[in-house]
Amino acid sequence: MTEESKKQRQFEAKIDLMRERIKDSDDFKVLDEVFDRRVLMDLYALASKGVISSLGGAVSTGKEANIFRAKGEDEKDLAVKIYRINTSNFKAMQNYLLGDPRFGSIKGTKRAIIAAWTRKEFRNLRRAEEVGVKVPHPIVMRENILVMEMVGDVETPAPQLKDVTLEPKEAELAFEKITEYISLLYNKANLVHADLSEFNILYHEGEPVIIDMGQSVTLEHPMARSFLERDISNLARYFKKKYAVGSEEAIKEKIRAGKAG
Repeated sequence: MTEESKKQRQFEAKIDLMRERIKDSDDFKVLDEVFDRRVLMDLYALASKGVISSLGGAVSTGKEANIFRAKGEDEKDLAVKIYRINTSNFKAMQNYLLGDPRFGSIKGTKRAIIAAWTRKEFRNLRRAEEVGVKVPHPIVMRENILVMEMVGDVETPAPQLKDVTLEPKEAELAFEKITEYISLLYNKANLVHADLSEFNILYHEGEPVIIDMGQSVTLEHPMARSFLERDISNLARYFKKKYAVGSEEAIKEKIRAGKAG
């Protein structure tokens, strides 16, 4: 056996091993679309380093990314987000990347853009966490794979805010907390979420948790102010319509107070 064929057989064995680790997904179409050979090898590398011990079924599926249940060290519950190379909206992604001084020079293949987007989400989550915003704790990223803590647990992941019905006082506290997070992102982390709504907020143990920060931009981005206004409008609209709580002005006042502080 030549050295090349030996390496090929070792490569195939690693692929097979990683497929065995993906043991609970019954959607084989999604399996084939998401877990191409390169993703399997990257997952194998993460497993070899002890980051992932097993990978289970999907928590959520979308056009741009799928999130899977996983176990890590000491059976810790993890969420593994895998961005799709073939179906992601690259033009929209580039618009968010090009205006960001951290990633503005990214050009080239779809895979390179997706890798930059994944790296951007990892850095944004870490930056948000550092200033006190409650987000899924980012653990590691590799190419188009982002590993985070699971909000909730693998059996019952935390629901989106849109799927929760809050008591009046709970709604008031949730609005105030999210408003505080918007201010912290803007004034302390130099970030705007840029897609904040009831769809991108989880609710866990009485607390809102901000998610999906791949598109979040720094204040240097030419559309940052416009994105901030949209976030404010979305949040105020949702809470006003469902709970008769909050207003755009209340959010803007919190941001102004955060800047002054």
